[in-house]
Amino acid sequence: MAAKRIYLSSPTMHGEEQQYVQEAFDTNWVAPLGPNVNALEAEMAVYLGKASYEGLPVHTAALSSGTAALHLAVKLMGIERGDIVFCQSLTFSASVNPVVYEAATPVFIDSEPDTWNMSPEALKKAFEKYPHPKAVLPVHLYGTPAKLDEILAICREHDVPVIEDAAEALGSRYRGAYCGTFGRIGALSFNGNKIITTSGGGMLVAPDEEVTKRATYLATQARDPAPHYQHSTIGYNYRMSNVTAGIGRGQLIHLDEHLALKQAIYRRYREGFADLAGITMNPMNPDGEANNWLSCITIDPAAGVSPAEIQAALEADNIESRPIWKPMHLQPVFEGAEFYTDEGRCEESESEFLAGKAHSVSADIFARGICLPSDIKNTEEDMERIIGIVRGLFS
Repeated sequence: MAAKRIYLSSPTMHGEEQQYVQEAFDTNWVAPLGPNVNALEAEMAVYLGKASYEGLPVHTAALSSGTAALHLAVKLMGIERGDIVFCQSLTFSASVNPVVYEAATPVFIDSEPDTWNMSPEALKKAFEKYPHPKAVLPVHLYGTPAKLDEILAICREHDVPVIEDAAEALGSRYRGAYCGTFGRIGALSFNGNKIITTSGGGMLVAPDEEVTKRATYLATQARDPAPHYQHSTIGYNYRMSNVTAGIGRGQLIHLDEHLALKQAIYRRYREGFADLAGITMNPMNPDGEANNWLSCITIDPAAGVSPAEIQAALEADNIESRPIWKPMHLQPVFEGAEFYTDEGRCEESESEFLAGKAHSVSADIFARGICLPSDIKNTEEDMERIIGIVRGLFS
């Protein structure tokens, strides 16, 4: 008999979700828009507004995905063909794809080792070449807040807006304020594996209500207020369903509980590997509080164990894990894109990386890292099983 399956990060339902979904069915509100959508937007605005950046207002628009939120953010910032956008390289492709949707040009920025997020020093180097990009798009990788003070200061100096990709960072804080509330626009994700889920879904967050109103307009096919179907601009079918919004409402009730459980998983791994010199946990920003959406490790090459070997050993015992995100500047689809490290423009290519010549922080993290199971349903026995398998490879 196969051992119990342990997942990387699967949805955790509590019961309230079904009540809101049933209400949608009972009232026949099963289409996009509806009371659950309106309520989820309002409830999330209240949650984030309790600790927003500089006490700014929080306005929200519930959408079909975090990617949709980022795409509308790109549109709302007026980004178009030929514009330059500085993007974090170490991230999932959905952080960057919306820039390309609008035929703009991503210029990739390396990470720094303290948080694995956009390096302020590398960002400065990119500004030396391109003093007037249309936007900067940092990411809070795996829920760890970026160095926002430095990034925001650099962007203010150049009068460039920040689009904050907080898809993985709902509930994370930087200097006491919630991630997602620092940029001109923020994006959240409620994908099935995120800290709370609406099955699939996302949210655009902004301090300016006119921004979220415009986002809602574009997300509902940009239909004009006319007695007939009239459209003055191109729109999108990006609004969240009233049914899935009901799931989100039930999940939001338990967000703080999920945060505590994710953080406990990180601490358990840190304790479990504390005496192994070959393993280092993904770093935490001392000026922030991460949601620890995924707990990750990097392996010292001198340890003689590779991330692939760890992943294979876990899978052999029916335990899911996955590699660190492959940096965007190493992706075939972005071959030839400019990439900046703390030293300036870097010509690091996928072929060089595969030959063992990693020059950047992000490539090094990708080469040595692995995401460990971070499901909040993990029991202490599950955690012991995972830690025991990993430790066994180092003995």
